[in-house]
Amino acid sequence: MNKEFIPYEQALELKELGFDEPCYYDYNFGGEITNKWAIGLVPAPLYHQAFRWFREKYELHYIIQGIGGGLNYDFSINKGRVVSTALNYTPYPTYEEAELACLKKLIEIVKNK
Repeated sequence: MNKEFIPYEQALELKELGFDEPCYYDYNFGGEITNKWAIGLVPAPLYHQAFRWFREKYELHYIIQGIGGGLNYDFSINKGRVVSTALNYTPYPTYEEAELACLKKLIEIVKNK
């Protein structure tokens, strides 16, 4: 089940960017998932919650797609209706690796605004 949550490092970065959506779980200060809600813990969003937050707050949309007959994956990020805000040309062997790389790129884009 833990693979459904974004990693602690990215959850911490999202919190620093202002992510304050309700989450079922939090990360404790050791980076472990916990359901003990306390002040100051880092929200542990699911991947779809994080991606929805970027879409709603910053109009950043993403596409993760199979390439090479589904042997690898890559992603692209669009701002609103503008095509190819950020294109990725690095193939990832799994969908999950492309998803994490896409999340990191979204964080980078917002940090650099």
